[in-house]
Amino acid sequence: MSVSNNQRMKRRPTHPGLMLAEDFLPDYGLTVAGLADAVGVSRQSINELLRGRRGLSPEMALRLARLFGNSPEFWLNAQRAVDLWDASQAVKREVARIKPLRVA
Repeated sequence: MSVSNNQRMKRRPTHPGLMLAEDFLPDYGLTVAGLADAVGVSRQSINELLRGRRGLSPEMALRLARLFGNSPEFWLNAQRAVDLWDASQAVKREVARIKPLRVA
């Protein structure tokens, strides 16, 4: 059995970079440089992610999941929600014109 969820969010989902900046970094006492060192990427990559200028990649999801002890899916689902929201806003009118098919 599946449950459909047809309700649309009225606001953009929280970007995973904002989640990192507001929830994870303060809780763990990390700085941008500390997080970059911990996951083995550049400070610029982390800074762009935190500012929402860069999406979270599957590779970064694996790194963050290992560091924080959660799952890569947690991070990828957060990014997926943002990506779908942005896409739905960009093509809202075009998608609204599509007529759903019915089973014959």
